[in-house]
Amino acid sequence: MVETLTGTNRSKGITYDALLDMDTHQVPERLREDSPLPPGPTIVDPSIYYSRDFFDLEVERLWKRVWQMACHEDDIPNVGDSHVYDIAHLSYIVVRTGPDEIKAFPNACLHRGRALLIEDSKGVQSFRCPFHGWNWGIDGALKEVPCQWDFPSVSAKTHSLPPVRVGRWGGWVFINPDDKAQAFEDFLGDIDRHFQPIPFERRYKAVHVAKKLRCNWKVAQEAFMEAYHVVATHPTLLDVMGDANSKYDVFGNMSRAISANGLLSPHVNPALVAEPLEGAKTYAKVRHALSGSVYERLVEDRVKVTARDGRTGVFDHQAHHIEGELDHADVQLCDWVGGKLPAGWELEEDHTTTGPVPDRRKALADASREHWRATLGDEVDRLSDAEFVDTIYYNLFPNISPWGCLNPIFYRFRPLGDNPEECIHETMFMMPVKKGEKRPAPAKVHWLDFDDDYCDAEELGMLAKVFNQDVVNLPHVQRGMKSIKSKEIVFANYGETKIRHFHMLLNAQLAR
Repeated sequence: MVETLTGTNRSKGITYDALLDMDTHQVPERLREDSPLPPGPTIVDPSIYYSRDFFDLEVERLWKRVWQMACHEDDIPNVGDSHVYDIAHLSYIVVRTGPDEIKAFPNACLHRGRALLIEDSKGVQSFRCPFHGWNWGIDGALKEVPCQWDFPSVSAKTHSLPPVRVGRWGGWVFINPDDKAQAFEDFLGDIDRHFQPIPFERRYKAVHVAKKLRCNWKVAQEAFMEAYHVVATHPTLLDVMGDANSKYDVFGNMSRAISANGLLSPHVNPALVAEPLEGAKTYAKVRHALSGSVYERLVEDRVKVTARDGRTGVFDHQAHHIEGELDHADVQLCDWVGGKLPAGWELEEDHTTTGPVPDRRKALADASREHWRATLGDEVDRLSDAEFVDTIYYNLFPNISPWGCLNPIFYRFRPLGDNPEECIHETMFMMPVKKGEKRPAPAKVHWLDFDDDYCDAEELGMLAKVFNQDVVNLPHVQRGMKSIKSKEIVFANYGETKIRHFHMLLNAQLAR
């Protein structure tokens, strides 16, 4: 069905350097830079994704001791604005204490432990505990204790809120509860060179969607760290992405993947996808790039599938057979065309470009360049085609994924409360602003519950359908790994570089 052994250490197809040689503009050297992780294998015990003991170890040695992104500066624009950052069963307050000063404290009254804030707040003048009324200034200094005569050991010196270390990068606010952790600048390393020419200081949060998932936070994050899953999970991307020939590199606490677009996956038969599909619709009538079967939306939750030999079948969006002699279908494409769609999406025509790779990439880059010209002006003429076309996605340990160049995607993954088998997947769109202009106010969080569809967040656009494909797998991964008899999960030497790098850093952090 797909290519497997090639006799080389890579999949068939053009290399990324060869694609860069075709670029119509000067390519930044950072895209050509090679910094691979030494070969593996990396093997982990599946229990780290569901074990209570391991989860508790992560709380003690990871979340209490690592630099982690808590919020954006624009979430707390004015003095007294406060953000509640929760991670596992821990909670912290991040507060703006001055025009350019931000502090953070554990979110707990020092009397009986009641959370001082239960939600984000604007213009807070002090933190007064709702239980007994103890009061602290936004700088953390103890201001008032009712009946203080009854607490002779309590004073501002002994019971002011203990500060949590704060670091700031690109408009983001990081915290680290560990007073002895490495300096924030050392943790980041030379990160800035990877986010040129439009740094995050020039970006605002245009979209923020948070989805609850029934899986460990690492299961969710790892599903978004590699392109190896595209061949099975995202058949709709196989005619536009060179998935198996993605490039992977590591830099300190950060890893990078570059997946080239504007070309076929090495798994695909070019002759198959070249056949015209009459009435093709992006979300309602598509051809499977591997099998050649055509999937067509009848109504919501009903999909007609026509195989290349003429057999047909009707399925629901979860690929359950309804009728017809064809009794098997791809769940990903059934959901793609038969699942929930925002109004009008079923009418959108397929505009996938075809032809030689250099022409496809140039056409995609030219269209994107003109799209961004209104915002960036002639800055777009100094960017390479690759920076407009390719998927360049980073991971900064432990749990955020900022995307490079003009792709606005920014992910964060974190545990949902105290359950090792639940997590939150956050997607933000960090959109650029014109040079010298002020960032607009950030989007408010749009929460999606466990059983909500990503398409309920229409602001995600096409990504909503892509995410639906991703999360179909995750609860089954969470359940299935408990049945692995060998108690071993093995990651690919190269194609899962970013995951291997993450586990190296995680093991080192937990060993400290």
